[in-house]
Amino acid sequence: MANRSETEHGQPDPSLSAIMSERRQLINLAYRLLGSLADAEDVVQETYTRWYAMDRRQRDAIASPGGWLTTVASRICLNLLGSARARRERYVGEWIPEPLPERREWADGVTADPADRVTLDESVNMAFLVVLESMTPAERVAFILHDVFRYSFAEVAEIVGRTPAACRQLASSARRRIRASQAPAQPTTAQAGVVRDFKRAWEAKDVNALMGLLDPDATVIADGGGLVGALLRPIAGRERIAHAYLNVARVAPDMTLLERTVNGQPGLVAQQDGITVTVFAFRIAGDRITHIWAVRNPEKLRPWTAG
Repeated sequence: MANRSETEHGQPDPSLSAIMSERRQLINLAYRLLGSLADAEDVVQETYTRWYAMDRRQRDAIASPGGWLTTVASRICLNLLGSARARRERYVGEWIPEPLPERREWADGVTADPADRVTLDESVNMAFLVVLESMTPAERVAFILHDVFRYSFAEVAEIVGRTPAACRQLASSARRRIRASQAPAQPTTAQAGVVRDFKRAWEAKDVNALMGLLDPDATVIADGGGLVGALLRPIAGRERIAHAYLNVARVAPDMTLLERTVNGQPGLVAQQDGITVTVFAFRIAGDRITHIWAVRNPEKLRPWTAG
């Protein structure tokens, strides 16, 4: 593909730099639509494959290459989202979107290319992505394209295969889901303080301190994908959660907890022998933790693993 992208019949392709400059936008779009960096990378690769499968005349006839690439990538994502439910039914345990580290924490040799990095903002925090998972494929695509990437409903309609009015309704429905699930905004420093206190209480095996940091109806969801040990069902209630984490501390005394940014929010990373084994994302309301998402599936921890 590299040779094909650089030349056509031995002549340099003047559109190469412009086309490749779209890569980061496509990665950002596909990750938000799919919740998986690995799947997003596959979508972008397939999109470029389709671009370079055309001859030079066909490519030159496209007025907006960036628009063409976005349309193709969005449609591939839409198809993948349509089949995702069946794939999730075969998934072992709970499925959580793939966690992303802060840009400066990306591991060498994994996704070091700036064009492969996802811009971290409120549209990729874990709570937001989990709500997106509850949407229909059309709702998710319409909402992300319009509300996050600022495409007009006429442009969204062309991609989704619906009328602009229908796409407006899809985005409106998605917006209501987001609003209903959102906790009041908390300063990042305040969230980091709660996460830090949780880490210290966990390390100290202080069950009362842990319960004091958890909402009475807090929930923990873990994702091992059947590849490593993990909870197969959510745990609810701060007492059960606190005792569960104390049990983890007892059975894994060599575990190290690190404060890290997870999808743009304060989180924790658990390492054993220097290897990341779990990434924790949190949802915090006030000064209490309401949700913990623990990703243990090693296939989802690629960006966290040293190359």
